[in-house]
Amino acid sequence: MNDLAARFPLQWDATRNALNSLSPASEKVLAQLEGPLTITVYATDLDAQQGDVRKLVGEFIALYQRYKSDIHLVFVDPVKQPEATRQSGIRGNGELVVEFGGRREHLSTLNEQTLTSALLRLAHGREQMLMYVSGHGERKLDGAANHDLGEFGKRLTQNGYRIAPLNLAIAPEVPDNVGVLVVTQPQTRLFPGEIAKLLRHVERGGNLLWLLDAEPLRGLEALAEALGLVLTPGIVIDPSAQEMNAPRDWALGTGYPPHPVTRDFDLITVFPQARALDTEADTPWQRHILVEGAPNGWVSPQRNSRFDPQRDVAGPVTLALALQRQAGEHEQRIVVVGSGAFLANAYSGNGGNLDLGVNLLNWLAGEERLISLVPPTAQDGKLVLSRVQLTAMSIVLLLVMPLLMIAIGGGLWWRRRG
Repeated sequence: MNDLAARFPLQWDATRNALNSLSPASEKVLAQLEGPLTITVYATDLDAQQGDVRKLVGEFIALYQRYKSDIHLVFVDPVKQPEATRQSGIRGNGELVVEFGGRREHLSTLNEQTLTSALLRLAHGREQMLMYVSGHGERKLDGAANHDLGEFGKRLTQNGYRIAPLNLAIAPEVPDNVGVLVVTQPQTRLFPGEIAKLLRHVERGGNLLWLLDAEPLRGLEALAEALGLVLTPGIVIDPSAQEMNAPRDWALGTGYPPHPVTRDFDLITVFPQARALDTEADTPWQRHILVEGAPNGWVSPQRNSRFDPQRDVAGPVTLALALQRQAGEHEQRIVVVGSGAFLANAYSGNGGNLDLGVNLLNWLAGEERLISLVPPTAQDGKLVLSRVQLTAMSIVLLLVMPLLMIAIGGGLWWRRRG
């Protein structure tokens, strides 16, 4: 038996959370890292509380080395090399520094979620600055309120973006180092000077994510005109959402025309209080529909529960679209989504909303290779077995396995006796 195991090694991870193997998301992230990766572990040989830290870390990193052979694992003893430990900012036994492509990430907690998230941040070709317009009651990318975009912001930070607010009433201009500017629904009217700065950002070729609500634009009409947008009054009514017992003012995103943003994306997305999007026929922008919805629905100014051919506009409708044009030596990219609540904390966990939102940002920032790469999330570690499963396991372990071993032993004894 031992000889067979040595000659034909076979591994099968039977743990519920696949603790002894990597998730497909981690495998995809590793595939994006071209070149050597160094992981330096600052740990003593033995720790009074954690035991053999080096062994535990080595066994865990070995999971990653199965998929990327040029991961170099280096151990540094903080006691024997205090100066190197101090220079690296290490504060506790077992902390790590991950280095790739001249960049580094510091980890004080080691698990698949933290390490793969660090690798995803390192996979970015450059540090990306993401700013969101503030000062008029807009949704905040670091806010915790239901209407804010805090969960989306956390995911972006986890993926390597730097996030900061931008008050156009104070800032002289939109900074040149902004990779993507996010505009959400203002609650008070923007000043003409703020609108002028937004328009200059677009004229200079800046990339933009605009999350629209079915409300008055409050000064952003000039931006809509510059982008050639046509905004149908009213909200989208989607009978398909109502059939799933969803609120009557939700629209489901079910159609994803071919585009890098929606490559390999097949999750349902939810767009609360959405407005339909369209563009003028004569526009310098190349238009690409990203998300379609409400094929059997309509756009209603009165939020009618039944289609009124006199007032309503029949679906399907465009819920998100991309605009592109050549701006000097680079391609300018803008995405408009007809629902600001699409990525709000209260709704971002529905379907594939967060994943699609990250795809939008990766495309806008020119990081197409990172589209559809999602860091793994921690899962529940509890193992819950039904009575039938417990009975079956008991029979296998206490009866079937012993009888099988007896039969194998008896067969070997009879063979040798003969």
